[in-house]
Amino acid sequence: MRVLIGGGTGFVGRALTQLLRSRGHEVTVVSRRPGKDQITWDELSRLGLPPCEGAVNLAGENVLNPLRRWSEDFRQEVVTSRVETTKTLAKAIAEADHPPRSWVLVTGVGYYRPSHTTKYTENSPGGDFDFFSRLVTRWEAEARVPEQTTRQVVVRSGVVLGRDGGAIAQMLWPFRLGLGGPIASGLQPFPWIHVTDLAGIVVHALEHEGVGGILNGVAPSAVTTSNGDFARALGSALRRPAILPLPGFVVSAVFGPERSVMLLEGQRVVPRRTLESGYRFAFPDLPSAIRDILS
Repeated sequence: MRVLIGGGTGFVGRALTQLLRSRGHEVTVVSRRPGKDQITWDELSRLGLPPCEGAVNLAGENVLNPLRRWSEDFRQEVVTSRVETTKTLAKAIAEADHPPRSWVLVTGVGYYRPSHTTKYTENSPGGDFDFFSRLVTRWEAEARVPEQTTRQVVVRSGVVLGRDGGAIAQMLWPFRLGLGGPIASGLQPFPWIHVTDLAGIVVHALEHEGVGGILNGVAPSAVTTSNGDFARALGSALRRPAILPLPGFVVSAVFGPERSVMLLEGQRVVPRRTLESGYRFAFPDLPSAIRDILS
């Protein structure tokens, strides 16, 4: 099929593009800049949807960029980069003479309230308790298109782990130097997924007509993984100690109280509907995922 990907030049987008092409699909990326097999967001708005059977949106400014202060301007960038791009794609799909058969939006598990005890499935409530949860609610609402012509899937992703970006890329050097460790107590849940599986879930959703609605994009073992478990597993794979915690007050000072919640707290998320849909995880457990990333 022909697949249009918003935000396809980023970490997850590159993995998704590679997987789609390896399976014989054609990919066009919507980006801020023109290029080979790319169109711009302005061209999409002006000219409408190019011919495609599937559409995906991955676009979104990196919330945890430590080089960006959590100012009102940056908050607005975080919102606009997600909500407006989704709105633009959904409008193009709704107005297309030949809309795509499938439309996949990747959002986040920040929809669910942080908790050490509650286990969240795709049917669990959320989306109304802080900035990020309300952002996910608004983001997903903007994606709605006429269901009689286009099947819609929302993948709520956890922390994405991979070789060429994501969480591990930012942590690797401290751990290699033996300076790594858990964040604060390390007891907070760590809902993770390997980038190969996040891309795999999106492709699974595009290719299978029976898949629809919300899918949790986390590994099956993520529901029992804590931040401390992740730090120990990464340290063990690197044969380095992982005992130096990053104090919570440092995290709050760097990221601000609103953003730091994403690192100091977490959710126990179960990919129930994802598994029921028939998706088979390539990396269901943390040791195999880390071994692959570091190989």
